[in-house]
Amino acid sequence: MELLVNWLPTHSFVFGLNILKTLIALYFAILFIQSGLDKVMNRAGNLSWLNEYFSKTFLKGQVPLLLLAITITELAAGVFSAIGIVELWAAGGYSFALYGATFAVLSFVMLFFGMRIAQDYDGAASMTNYFTIGVIAVLILSINIPDAMAGFMK
Repeated sequence: MELLVNWLPTHSFVFGLNILKTLIALYFAILFIQSGLDKVMNRAGNLSWLNEYFSKTFLKGQVPLLLLAITITELAAGVFSAIGIVELWAAGGYSFALYGATFAVLSFVMLFFGMRIAQDYDGAASMTNYFTIGVIAVLILSINIPDAMAGFMK
């Protein structure tokens, strides 16, 4: 009796890498489109919470501008990541997914900065995990296998 594994198709390293890139872009697309849209649709609630959060810092007068900046950055991360999925499978490119991951890391750094300034050290410590995942994602999305090597990687 043959094993089930023998029935499954085999794929190249490049195909597996594209699956990984797709999953990374999908994760960031879901995370940041949802988060960015929440900041747009519930702007008043977010503004109220952030005003309290930064009330004892030098950023207290800058909250509306900070909220706008993080909203734009998160939406850019999500939209570029979503476009990156289409680009990867339709054209074989990865630039948009890489841009999305780069904006994701920028968002994590912005959030980390705000948490440190607000002396939310536990929250800032948890951002290190997201930052690490984001940096690894940027590295993976930067991998380009030239056509000449693609046959070798199969």
